[in-house]
Amino acid sequence: MATKTISIDLVAYEKLTAARREPRDSFSQIIRRATWEAPRKTCSSLLDSLPDLPPAEEAVIRDLQAAQSEDLPTEDSWL
Repeated sequence: MATKTISIDLVAYEKLTAARREPRDSFSQIIRRATWEAPRKTCSSLLDSLPDLPPAEEAVIRDLQAAQSEDLPTEDSWL
């Protein structure tokens, strides 16, 4: 297996050392076990991705417009 040498600060080193489940755990094992939060999905990221999306087909646009025109407010104000 190929290896790479990296430099980390002491805080990161201490976190890796503390994350060992067994004394023989390597840092590679610890890093492979690690999980990171996925970036939060925001409206801004959606808007940024729009130019990369293909345009909607005319039939889809017609269906959406029809659904929107049929979407009337409910009589029950609690819904």
